[in-house]
Amino acid sequence: MLQRRSGLVIALAIAVTANLQAQSTSPVDLRQPVPPLIFEPWKLVSETDSSREYSVSFPSPDTSPVPENNVVPVRAFVPTLGSAPHPVVLILHFWGARDLKVERSLAGQLARRGIASVIMALPYHLGRTPPGKRSGELAIQPDPAALRATMTQAVRDVKRTVDFIASRSEFDGSRIGISGTSLGALVASLAYGTESRFSRAAFVLGGMDLAQILWSSSLLVEARDALRRRGFTENRLRFELAEVEPLTYIGTRKSDQPFIIGGRFDTVIPTSATDALIGSFEHPKVLWLETGHYGGIFVQSRILKEVANYFQAEFGGNAYVAPKRIFVPTLRIGVEGSTSNGMDIGVGIDLWKSNRSGDWMGTGLITPRGPQLFLGYRVSAGLSIGASIGTKRVGAAIFWSRVL
Repeated sequence: MLQRRSGLVIALAIAVTANLQAQSTSPVDLRQPVPPLIFEPWKLVSETDSSREYSVSFPSPDTSPVPENNVVPVRAFVPTLGSAPHPVVLILHFWGARDLKVERSLAGQLARRGIASVIMALPYHLGRTPPGKRSGELAIQPDPAALRATMTQAVRDVKRTVDFIASRSEFDGSRIGISGTSLGALVASLAYGTESRFSRAAFVLGGMDLAQILWSSSLLVEARDALRRRGFTENRLRFELAEVEPLTYIGTRKSDQPFIIGGRFDTVIPTSATDALIGSFEHPKVLWLETGHYGGIFVQSRILKEVANYFQAEFGGNAYVAPKRIFVPTLRIGVEGSTSNGMDIGVGIDLWKSNRSGDWMGTGLITPRGPQLFLGYRVSAGLSIGASIGTKRVGAAIFWSRVL
């Protein structure tokens, strides 16, 4: 949160919340199409050996007091390989994205396989951010009415982007996919359940049950505290968010086979929420990473390659087979208290786990007192008890840690 706010910015935030609350009194059927629009011609931005990049923007079907948020900027990548019409994937970014490096990397992977892509900015992100705010700051507010309105606008923006895709002869309207990461995966799963034109989907570090995510996510402590102060419980929040809950709609896709990538030690999108997403389908393609929400950055190119492989296989009429695993180190940061060394801050890597859940583990740590080895049993998420083994001393220890 910015430390300094002008009176104008405060007034803007109040106006945004008031407008979102007003919008929430008239729920929109997310399964319905958005009003038709004649799109402006796109503009060529750049060209590489594998694709041509175009830019276009259009008005959001929903409006807010933030002028920047009412325009949806889009980047389209058309492969130079193969012939039109190309299958196409709509790509959605994560919460707080300040650039589109990851999404552009995926677009490049897809283009090299003859697949087009379209990247859409989510509400209150990137060029849709008002002056004085961070990208994404207004996207998640401790107010169910605001959350409903933002998710509704995001999905309706996706529908209009699909309308744009359908208007271009370069794209094959019968082969449209969607892919999202983190917040983008939450929006993508809701859009997938309400937009029948999507035939394939890949969800990276996403999940179901928005109320559970808000009530459990390690990234939303302040928002959760604010909701509690207003008298909300998890169940009440679940009732308030039912209109924009992916579980409300995804049942129509139960027989589909999306590609789902989860973090086995994720605390931002809890693994139970990812399990709920997986359980919504009869035969999903699943890949678990032995890491948290952020550790996948160490194998980012491999993850993007697998997402591209999924769409290439599925659009080509073949069944994609997900790898059993992608090796990625399980990195931790935490605090260890031991009878031998007292309190220590440490960073480390899991050297051994008894099972996939890591009930018993051995973690090599680097601390201010030197290298240590923690051997212990996980008693709860983030808390383990066991022994600390240093270069000279061994002692009983408690280790609180978070997997990156």
